[in-house]
Amino acid sequence: MKSDVTYNQIDTWSEKVLAQGRYGFGLTELKQSHTGLSNSAVKSALNRLSDKGKVLSVFKGYYLIIPPQYRSKGILPAQLFMDAFMKHLHRPYYVSLLNAAAFHGASHQQPQEYFVITTFPVLRPTKKKGLKINYISIREIPESLIEKRKTEAGYLNISNPALTAGDLIQFEKRVGGLNRVATVLSELSEVIKPTDFNSEVLLHVQVTVLQRMGYLLENACFNMELADALFEAMKREGLSLYRIPMKTAKETKGFSSENRWNVIVNTEIEIDE
Repeated sequence: MKSDVTYNQIDTWSEKVLAQGRYGFGLTELKQSHTGLSNSAVKSALNRLSDKGKVLSVFKGYYLIIPPQYRSKGILPAQLFMDAFMKHLHRPYYVSLLNAAAFHGASHQQPQEYFVITTFPVLRPTKKKGLKINYISIREIPESLIEKRKTEAGYLNISNPALTAGDLIQFEKRVGGLNRVATVLSELSEVIKPTDFNSEVLLHVQVTVLQRMGYLLENACFNMELADALFEAMKREGLSLYRIPMKTAKETKGFSSENRWNVIVNTEIEIDE
């Protein structure tokens, strides 16, 4: 049957793509490689491959190839396809928050979701087979603060330790609150260097976030070396430290801000052991 021939063609082609170390493909690429096939024939073959657990559509026009070792789960680990997927979308990106922290050795808190920071327009979360990828949009990706990490599928962009710390504080509600952030920050502080608080970090990370970071480094992580380095860097850059709450959207009246970071301590920070 013609449908079987089409199915076998696309199945063989996807296996060749996988053999090249790639775990996904765009529909446009597939059609360009099979110009003699109709759209309906391609769609039918992809549906059959999907039913067999060999491919999975994770975005309109983009498919993952699921090798045998991952077919019981039906999905790939995000780090295997994220770089190729974002290139397919023509999006700058970096892996962030708890996922980036885990790359830097701060794996005390295992992330339940995957966080990727990219530019606008906003991308809707990817939810497939138990995997949830959240996309956070910002105006500009700070390329100088991004590291490339080798994976079995190529490379992955991740935030460096200082940017990871800043993002965790800025988006603390997305990862379970300040106590969880402080716990991860105490582990990250082992790999952050005083020189990491450079002009690029201070330009990109909001001043209010830097203030909270400094307070946490000093009073929750008890890392005076990093706290002093950050304070001096902020002073060099001439940043003004206005009075701000440790926890936003919480009562500030009656709470002290008698600290060099000008942070109103309106919540108690506890680090998980």
